Parts: sequence; structure tokens; C-alpha cells
Amino acid sequence: MTKTELISVVADKTDFTKKNAEAAVNAMISAITDALVNGDKVSIVGFGTFEVRDRKEKQVINPQTKKMMTAPASKAPAFKAGQALKNAVNTK
Repeated sequence: MTKTELISVVADKTDFTKKNAEAAVNAMISAITDALVNGDKVSIVGFGTFEVRDRKEKQVINPQTKKMMTAPASKAPAFKAGQALKNAVNTK
């Protein structure tokens, strides 16, 4: 499902116009992004938790040159599905 398809589904399920549904979807994405940038977790009961995880610096092989190089430490967004979402996916 693309963002455009999601907006259409939200509009259909809420009786919002597509413009209002797009604003709602964008606001939710923006709120989650802002929270993660600030180092907060976002927990949506029954759906899951968004968080930022730290990745350590590590040695990797450059596939083009086959030489060892160091991948720098970084932060990565992560999502952990809630039990209700896991159950819903496994019942279909």
C-alpha cells in the first residue's frame, strides 16, 4: 500500500475528504518523526512501538574493492509490532 492508497482508505473509513485525510496522515507521520528525532518512543496500543536504536561502529567489507572498512556508528528507526497486530496478521 502506498501513501496515496492509505490516504484513500482513511478518507473512506472516516468520511473525511481526501484533502483532510491527507492532512491527518501527514500530521501523524510528522508527529511520529518529530518524537523519534527528539529521542522519544511512540507506543500505539494494539499496533506497536516506534523507537530509535543505536548501531555501533563495525568493520565491514566493501563489495567493490573487497577491502575492510569501518561503518560509522548511526541511529536507525525501528518498529516492534504489538500483540494485536501480530494476531491480526497471523489470522488471515
